[in-house]
Amino acid sequence: MGADTLGVLSKKTGGASQDLGAQVKALVQAAEPLQGKFNGQGRAAFDRFKGQSDEVANELNASLSAVLTGIGGMNTAFGTGDQQLADDQAQAQGSVNFDAARFSGSH
Repeated sequence: MGADTLGVLSKKTGGASQDLGAQVKALVQAAEPLQGKFNGQGRAAFDRFKGQSDEVANELNASLSAVLTGIGGMNTAFGTGDQQLADDQAQAQGSVNFDAARFSGSH
């Protein structure tokens, strides 16, 4: 995984979050002409749908926000781990005696 993979994922997910909320609102607006066409149970179901659309949009946005928070945490952990690995490797390399590993012609 590249160092910027989670950052790119976060940006794309953030954009999708805004798009999803807008799509829910667009669906409600597109359904407006149908409002007067229903009676009885159909009308009640349509009214519930319309009444709950803001709640659905808010829950979707909250869920995607939680995903973004998780991605941010993973990005921090990945960056910290990557840096720690580099630091540990540099420290280990500094303590190795490469001269001891050389082969000499005399036995």
